[in-house]
Amino acid sequence: MLGDHHGLAHEFPDYRERIHELKMADAHFRNLMEQYDEVNTHVERLEQQGEPVDDATLEDLKKQRLQLKDQIYSYLTQAQ
Repeated sequence: MLGDHHGLAHEFPDYRERIHELKMADAHFRNLMEQYDEVNTHVERLEQQGEPVDDATLEDLKKQRLQLKDQIYSYLTQAQ
């Protein structure tokens, strides 16, 4: 949805502590988070500031964000 915040702490509130632990201890997880944050920031900026972008580009970014989120969720649930 337009203007919704999709930060990981917001998306996975039950895993806040686990996110922090993995961010500090696991370089691969930290890299996934950084990629997610970068794509998420880009999508939010495009949506909120109305920067010119074609629909296909925005959808591709959203798909990339979703794929990263799925990878992070899988990591969170398997790493316990």
